Amino acid sequence: MAWFRSFVHVSKITNSVRPTKPTHFFTPLSLFSSAAGPAEAAVRERSGLAPAGPDDKPRVVVLGSGWAGCRLMKGLDTKAYDVVCVSPRNHMVFTPLLASTCVGTLEFRSVSEPIGRIQPAISTAPGSYFFLANCTGVDPDNHLVHCETVTDGSSSLEPWKFKIAYDKLVVALGAEASTFGIHGVNENAIFLREVHHAQEIRRKLLLNLMLSDVPGISEEEKRRLLHCVVVGGGPTGVEFSGELSDFIMKDVRQRYAHVQDYIHVTLIEVFPIARVLDSNAFQLCPKLISKSLLQANEILSSFDDRLRRYATKQLTKSGVRLVRGVVKDVKSHKIILSDGTEVPYGLLVWSTGVGPSPFVRSLHLPKSPGGRIGVDEWLRVPSVQDVYAIGDCSGFLESTAKPVLPALAQVAERQGKYLAELLNGVAKAGGGRANSAKEIALGDPFVYRHLGSMATIGRYKALVDLRQSKEAKGLSLAGFTSWFIWRSAYLTRVVSWRNRFYVAVNWFTTFVSGRDISRI
Repeated sequence: MAWFRSFVHVSKITNSVRPTKPTHFFTPLSLFSSAAGPAEAAVRERSGLAPAGPDDKPRVVVLGSGWAGCRLMKGLDTKAYDVVCVSPRNHMVFTPLLASTCVGTLEFRSVSEPIGRIQPAISTAPGSYFFLANCTGVDPDNHLVHCETVTDGSSSLEPWKFKIAYDKLVVALGAEASTFGIHGVNENAIFLREVHHAQEIRRKLLLNLMLSDVPGISEEEKRRLLHCVVVGGGPTGVEFSGELSDFIMKDVRQRYAHVQDYIHVTLIEVFPIARVLDSNAFQLCPKLISKSLLQANEILSSFDDRLRRYATKQLTKSGVRLVRGVVKDVKSHKIILSDGTEVPYGLLVWSTGVGPSPFVRSLHLPKSPGGRIGVDEWLRVPSVQDVYAIGDCSGFLESTAKPVLPALAQVAERQGKYLAELLNGVAKAGGGRANSAKEIALGDPFVYRHLGSMATIGRYKALVDLRQSKEAKGLSLAGFTSWFIWRSAYLTRVVSWRNRFYVAVNWFTTFVSGRDISRI
């Protein structure tokens, strides 16, 4: 029958879109049986992706799905390489707009971009994959990475351990929030680096608003519940404080009129010495620290002095209380400063910079000052073959005589772009296979030029600092014009047209009808 022949023909085409390659996997079918014995369990930990065969494309394994890793995957030539990404999240977070999601200015999906949209080959090409897993070890001698699947704490799932052979390995694992060894931060504070952090902040904020309106709550407890404390005077802390003050002035006063006089925001700028000393240092030199607190820097220390003063004035006018000090201890309901001052809080957001993760520190690879993975001028990790590191987890070695670059999105993005071009050139020169690029010229080394900094401070005002460094001269703007530039710039930098549409619609909806305060 004609219709049956057509159906069979279509089925064959569909099945050939992404052919499987059994030689790549050493996972026996018996592993999927519920009656697997000890022998099968032992094999379970040895399964994974075998080395690429002679007829296969070289494999680039990317650890991480942040700015650096995603920009690298976007730029890689998938005709020359198979791309495998290993990450505990299947999306990239557009971090400059993350603070806006905490108060309902933007929805969470507006700042997240699926990896499959950034590099479509991962979803369609036969040898390219995305694995929702953590890297647990790197074996440079055998060109292997050890991984373990993410289960999100599910008791019904056991982590699956596997190995992936690589021709080129790119470590783009990012960094984690710095706590400076201060007791209680990890247990009581919320960081602002991932979408789930923003979701937690939003739920906590709205929960406190609703609890504070319950009959029988004392005045003291009501003020504590509605006291939002932000630790860290960098761009993230300042932008979140500005968004929060806007939320209070425009939405809380309309929808939570009973508690509008109780809710306050305090921004604590951590004194710079706390970024170097641990909590035990306060006992060694309290007089030195107390005296130096009088000379503490303003918020947004990397910005122009005029812009910092403007930001301080506007935040104060918006009701944000600015405090300079050293956090000594964090309790479940209060912060203790080095001078003994106790600051009660209902919501604590910690945004004091980033540092290398314990896993990055544990890798037996050269390290740059500060504990990052050390790289040379071409972003290679010396002493091992075919390993590169980019983004917040990497830094130039002292032997390069280059400073360690700041942990900024624009640094990570440009490193990813540079390395994609470098690896594409290596593949064209015949060096895509493992241990085959030793004699290949890599071209010009990576050079970073700062494009400037921007930060919004609420009330339709922002700062734009286009100087290449703190000491250099250049254009700096503040006010409504800067806010328009800030929004326009980030709207164009959002990864996909889909998310640009989401962001634009969210901004328009918030302007017309206010923020969404549903606690979901």
